[in-house]
Parts: sequence; structure tokens; C-alpha cells
Amino acid sequence: MKLGMNLLLWTASATEQHIPLLEKIKGWGFDGVEFPMFDAKGSPWGTLRQKMKDLSMGSTVVSVLPAETSLVAEDAGTRQRALDHLRASIDSCVTLGAETLAGPIYHPVGQLAGRGPTAEERKRLVESLISLAPHAEAAKVKISVEPLNRFETYVLNSQADAKAVSDAVNSPWVGHMYDTFHANIEEKGIEAAVRAGGKRINHVHISANDRATPGEDHVDYATTLRALKSIGYDGWLTIEAFGEWLPELAGATCIWRKMAPSEEHIAKEGARFVRGAWAKA
Repeated sequence: MKLGMNLLLWTASATEQHIPLLEKIKGWGFDGVEFPMFDAKGSPWGTLRQKMKDLSMGSTVVSVLPAETSLVAEDAGTRQRALDHLRASIDSCVTLGAETLAGPIYHPVGQLAGRGPTAEERKRLVESLISLAPHAEAAKVKISVEPLNRFETYVLNSQADAKAVSDAVNSPWVGHMYDTFHANIEEKGIEAAVRAGGKRINHVHISANDRATPGEDHVDYATTLRALKSIGYDGWLTIEAFGEWLPELAGATCIWRKMAPSEEHIAKEGARFVRGAWAKA
């Protein structure tokens, strides 16, 4: 297992000013950092890669699709803009040295349709990911598609949904994510959900039900981690937390009150808890 920390707790766009933070994250016991990549050219990826190398840390990336792009849209131009964005993001992952591009990279977050996904939308998603897979393979960057809860997307909401898409794409470079926050809302049972995702799960977000400190919430981490071990998962466990410190993300995640004493508290206590819970699982 590798323990990661998502920088979205502090910033939506990492710069040289965050290098001291990377050093702190290393000191708090993390093996790597997950960088936000909402714009493929939005951060000095080469500089950050060198710093991560100096710190002997790994990296992953979390991304979303911007407005006017979608892999499920009927309009071919909208789908093409999404693919162009994702290919550019994969190229920037190579510059950063990141091994995984993760997130709800199929449709803009919050754009709901007042219904569930159609068969044609799922078909377009699979076809889009199949076309993206060779670029990911050539770059040696894994794709991890993230199902979200029903209040954030209508396209993929469960491990069963995501597994069906991953199976249809059928590429070792395209899998999907298990996120404890979204599973806490959507899944009937945690162990069954993890088993439903199975070997297609290639990235994991450890996220509290209140989006703050793992272990200071009611998510069933013990069952989650036992189930992940039972399917042979031994990859990144990346803490994803949000707070009121970033207004643009507070709006997106609907966090309006103080959920933890500080960002440092979330990271340090979260790291301690996750390592201990994994050891016991």
C-alpha cells in the first residue's frame, strides 16, 4: 500500500509556492501526493516533478472535465474537446511523473440531466475511453474513472456502474476508482461494493463522510480495507479532504462550516489512522 495526500485540501493549482508544503507532507508520513490538474498547463509540472524526485515521493493526478466537454454528449465536437483535454492531461502527467490520472473525467461535475444515463450515453462513454486507452498506454499513465454520488453526476454512481464500463473498455490502462465518500452514499453494502468493483479498481480515495479527517467520521473503513485486501488491492490509498479554506472548492463541495481544526490536523491524523487501519485489516 502507498499512502497519498490530495492537494485539493490546500489548492486547486499547485505552484512553486507549494514546495514547502510538499516537504511537510513527506514529513507527515505520506508516500506521495495527488496533484489537481484542472488545466493541463496550469502548474509547473516539470519543477514539481523534480521536487517529488528529490523527496523520493510518488504522484498521481486528479482531474475533471471543463464545461462544454463531455464523453457522453451526443455532439461529436463536445466529445472531441473532452478527449483533447484528457490527452493533454495525460501528457502533463508524463511531465509530472504521475502514474495515474483519476477523477470523474466523463462529464462536468454538477451537470445533471434530471434522469439516469441512457444506453447511448454509456455506449459513447465506453467508445471514448477505448479511443483514449492507446494514448494512456503509450504514456504509461493509468486512467481511473471515478463514480460520484447521484447529487454530483448522473452518469456513474456505483461500483457496478463503473465496473460495467471498465469491463467494456477492457484495457489494463483503464480502470475505475473506489471512493469511500461516494460509496457511503450510494452503495447497499461496502464489502459487496468492493467485490463488485473487483480487479478493475485501480485507485482508492479515502474520504470522510464529512470530507474532513478520516477516522473522525462514521465511514466503515475496517470493512472497506478488509474488502480491498481480499481482492488483492495494494495500490494508492489517497486521502481526499476539503474545507472552507478554498472558496471555489467549498462551493463545489457545499462545505460551509469548519469541519476540522486545520489542514495539518486532517493530513497528520488521517495518515496515522489510515496506516493503522490498513495494518489491522
